[in-house]
Parts: sequence; C-alpha cells; structure tokens
Amino acid sequence: MTAPPGAPWSVGLTGGIGSGKSTVARMLADLGASIIDADQAARDLTSPGGRALPAIAQSFGPEFIDASGAMDRQRMRQLAFSQPEARQRLEAIIHPLVAQATEEQAQAARAAGKPLLVFDIPLLVESRHWPRKLDAVVVVDCPEETQIVRVMARNALERGAIEGIIASQASRQARRAAADAILYNDGLSLESLRNQVRALAARFGL
Repeated sequence: MTAPPGAPWSVGLTGGIGSGKSTVARMLADLGASIIDADQAARDLTSPGGRALPAIAQSFGPEFIDASGAMDRQRMRQLAFSQPEARQRLEAIIHPLVAQATEEQAQAARAAGKPLLVFDIPLLVESRHWPRKLDAVVVVDCPEETQIVRVMARNALERGAIEGIIASQASRQARRAAADAILYNDGLSLESLRNQVRALAARFGL
C-alpha cells in the first residue's frame, strides 16, 4: 500500500453479513476517519423523496412504491432474489446514484481536512466500480458459522435465510484475496478488536 500524494487515504471497508464491519467502521470514526456508507446512501436514495424513486416507479411500476412514498423494500427484495434480471435493473438505477452521493460526501470530507476516508461497502468485492477508486481494501473476516450465529442473535432470522444471504455475497476466500489488510474478528473482546483497528488506522495516518 502506498499513500496517495497530497491527499487523504481512500480505503474500502468490506466484510460479509455478521462479520462486524459496522463495528469496525464506528471504531474508525471514533479515531477521526470520515465514514462514507454506501448502504446508507442507497437507503436514502430509496426513502421518501429519494432520487432513485422516479426511475424505480417507471421501471418496476407504482406498486413498488409504498404508502409512505419509499421503495417497498420487501416487495423489491422478493423480486430481486427470484429474478436476477430484476436485480440487475435495480442495480443499474441505484449504483450510479450511490456513486454520485458517496463522491459528494468524499469531496466534503476532503474539504474538511479529514485524514482518512473509509468507504463502507458491503459488496465491494462484487463491484467493478469501487476497486478502481480506492487506495486500499480492508476486509473484516470471520468464519461463516460465526456470521450465522451473530445474525441469528441480532436479527432473529432463520439459519436458512442467513445462509442464502451469505451465498449471494462474495465468498470469504474472494474477499480475503482482494484485501490489502484483514481484520480477523472471531472470539475477540471489543477491546481486542479495537486494538487491531487502532493499529490498522495508524497505517493510514490516524
């Protein structure tokens, strides 16, 4: 990893569901990093008044907009999981808008003098867009069984549903192969994880 000349690091943070990625992002924020959350940007775009809604209504029909004026997430999730073509259509709408929104956030963070920009991107490894924009990729890693146990406790989902989500994401091996740095988060106390995060942050100038 080589520091970008005259600019803050732009680091991608990723990990499978239940890996602890969001916890690591909060710890990095506590150390002074600017966290740019691609998932939150997507949620904002599909919330009432969001920029993606007109295109979603046009492409999928008004029934995919709920009574609050947001995208009907449950209906869209069912369609996207059952029809890959529908998921691709949705991604073609959402992804360019997410890229625009996150770039606006990044520009604001640079203008504010933030020393480290962390792009929290669940599907970073699956993306063709993100790796080209980043100086380094950090992966939060743990065994699949640990992911399942954590998500069952957190979201009360059934094992089969969680296994389906994990299967739809990049494999653990693919994420590790794409990583410039790996945080192994299994069987650790929060303080032990925080120590790993501090050491990582120091590599990026925090």
